[in-house]
Amino acid sequence: MRTLMIHSDYLRYKTRSKTKIAEDIDDEKRVSGVDEALVAFIAVEKEEEENPELIINKAVKEILNVQNKVNAENIVIYPYAHLSSSLSNPDIAQKILKGIEAELLDNNEAVLRVPFGWYKSFELSCKGHPLSELSRTITTEPEEESEDSEEEPSEPSKMFILEEDGNIFDVEEYNYKNKTLRQLVDHEEGKTKDTGKQPPHVRLMREKELASNEPAADVGHIRWYPKGKLVKDLLSDYVYQLVTQRGAMPVETPVMYDLANPAIREHAEKFGERQYRLKTKHRELMLRFACCFGAFRILADSFLTWKNMPVGIYELSTFSFRFERQGEVVGLKRLRAFTMPDFHSVCLNDDHAREVFANQVDMCAQTETDLDVHYEVAFRVTQDFFDENEDWIKEVVKNNIKKPVLLEVIPKMKHYWNAKVDFAAIDDLGRPIENPTVQMDIQSAKRFGITYLDENEEQQYPTILHCSPTGSIERVICSLLEKTSTDKGNKPSLPLWLAPTQVRIIPVTDNHLDYAKEIYQQIRDSNIRVDIDDTAERVGKKIRNAGKEWIPYTIVVGDNEVENNSISVNRRVDNTKEEISIEDLAEEIHTLTKDMPFRQLPLPYMVSKRVKFD
Repeated sequence: MRTLMIHSDYLRYKTRSKTKIAEDIDDEKRVSGVDEALVAFIAVEKEEEENPELIINKAVKEILNVQNKVNAENIVIYPYAHLSSSLSNPDIAQKILKGIEAELLDNNEAVLRVPFGWYKSFELSCKGHPLSELSRTITTEPEEESEDSEEEPSEPSKMFILEEDGNIFDVEEYNYKNKTLRQLVDHEEGKTKDTGKQPPHVRLMREKELASNEPAADVGHIRWYPKGKLVKDLLSDYVYQLVTQRGAMPVETPVMYDLANPAIREHAEKFGERQYRLKTKHRELMLRFACCFGAFRILADSFLTWKNMPVGIYELSTFSFRFERQGEVVGLKRLRAFTMPDFHSVCLNDDHAREVFANQVDMCAQTETDLDVHYEVAFRVTQDFFDENEDWIKEVVKNNIKKPVLLEVIPKMKHYWNAKVDFAAIDDLGRPIENPTVQMDIQSAKRFGITYLDENEEQQYPTILHCSPTGSIERVICSLLEKTSTDKGNKPSLPLWLAPTQVRIIPVTDNHLDYAKEIYQQIRDSNIRVDIDDTAERVGKKIRNAGKEWIPYTIVVGDNEVENNSISVNRRVDNTKEEISIEDLAEEIHTLTKDMPFRQLPLPYMVSKRVKFD
């Protein structure tokens, strides 16, 4: 069975003419419709003929699951043969569609079933949120249960709050001092409900001419405009500085790997099913989901000794690929192609790894300050690791994280890591945006044949750390844009060092343009991104436009400024106005952006010359 489910504001249909297989209907069924509905377009396929009851049950289960997520008031069952080229017998198809309707009615759902076998015209309004368009393939294959399927659910993760002083509380008994930690816990416990609303950053990334979806590509692939490319590149430069200052060695590796390699296949299987895979005539390949494969292959081919440790390998992966479900792909938060800074550290042993791990948690925490965002933290460990390292975990929280964290204790090791720290911003809808992470990998060295020579000239397997100091660059930008909605007390803005235009000069008339150009050149020569609004708009409109673009500093140039050879600066952050020298302005900006990377303006400096994107 093929289904396309649309969360709609309304559906209206009108029957036009009958086919040979049309069911008989009353007049009231010829024209109908419903508001606030989940519309399930369904094509029943040949394979469903063998077990109609099973497909009915599975279809109802899936429809109710989606309805619960989008909170739709009504359900519409719409026969839609165009979804498949392998259609079932019409009688069986009708039986299945009527069976779905009957089961939904038994569940006290409000259901409209559109007539089968009629040519119809219809009008539908899709809500346009991340879950408003979902496709599903439902088969008659029974849902398999592994031999230990009964064992797995019986041991769920245990959730606690761990405070800086080492006290541990049950998540339900803890007295939360901020709502964002509570929101993180709710999400982890599956209590966060989908509101159907679009996260603010989706609108903002287009409104500010940063980025948009590329409709000619796969879903979750983004095109970047000059302003967004600048922000993206500056963030990449920032991470490069961050890791190279800590000894990382930058490399570059392929984006595609052969799954015939046993180590690569095994590591890929640990990641799960969300992978881009492709087959050629003789090979099965996959696009990388992170830089692990390339980094591990380099390390395995290198001669490492105890004197080298820790060895850091860094790559900015442009791009990494994850085949996320289409309904989950949204804005910059969850993509199928994204930019991932990936830092791998080879450590002597577990003791050494814990020391380096704590230092890398420091590095991740630093990004919270540098980017001016707020993170909540989840510390995830296996039960065995917690039992052996409880005191160390508490030390990391006290000395490196310095605030209460969600502590998740996992009964058994599921992946390649036994300890992991995740930093997450919370979006405007109360959901986490996973950003920096540090992971302790105790499997990959042996899997990929990575060894080092110890002091006794014996080969040893190291412990490896995975670290993304910011998380994907796209998610960083997502967090920054979402913050402008959650931080209600301040004017929306990007950090000064990331602002595409840091200073805008506004000449009152064309008579003041020459002086504006003089000022522009001096400011530009000071390594500050500056432009001139030379459009025909009135001064008030130009000032408002600068505000809409979140430009931190504006300089209005009129007769007084020309005569006195002066400038008057308006600061967006606090709405102050001050007559100041260009030298003092440059010093102020450089002080506020100290140690942050810089790139020149990637646009024509005369606003009238710019292209309007998207």
